[in-house]
Amino acid sequence: MRFISVLLLSACALPLMLAAQTSEDRLKELGRVARAATAMVDGDVCLHIQTRRSIEFLQKQNSRDPWIASDNFDVDHAAFIQTKKTLMRLARLCPEACDANLWMPLEGNPQRIQILIRNVYEMSSFWKWGDLHQPMPEEMRRVLTTGERVTFRGKRGMVSVLAPVYDSLNNIVALVEVVSQEKRDLQENVK
Repeated sequence: MRFISVLLLSACALPLMLAAQTSEDRLKELGRVARAATAMVDGDVCLHIQTRRSIEFLQKQNSRDPWIASDNFDVDHAAFIQTKKTLMRLARLCPEACDANLWMPLEGNPQRIQILIRNVYEMSSFWKWGDLHQPMPEEMRRVLTTGERVTFRGKRGMVSVLAPVYDSLNNIVALVEVVSQEKRDLQENVK
């Protein structure tokens, strides 16, 4: 009887141990891609993605036109495409579905941040659909002030690694969120 109990306990514990190992492997892979993002994403190009006109409209409010910022969002296409392609290539380094998103502090308002480029699966531990900018989470503030990579476990089985993006003067100007989600959760979101 004792042998059967040990056998049953082992059979129940094995999937949990494998899931933990898979989670740790996923975290290592995301960290590896985040390190590559710091090396590959050009902060000087990132600073030119959003047009000056768009930045000005982003901070305007108009009671007669609540969508003024969304309607006037615009990018420099060359800078946007170059950065988006780099982020797409970085996401392909993950063995499972993942996204690499670009976040930038809101010019003139360092308490807020915007997601400037989202990718294939539109996964993010932080972004709320429809928001052009939002209050800056403490994890992102830490990356932007210290330059360290930060890991964050979000809702619905999401795991993000945040990595700094530097310009040519070695200033941190943005961050990349490399994010993945448990397979079962990703399949539920697709349905």
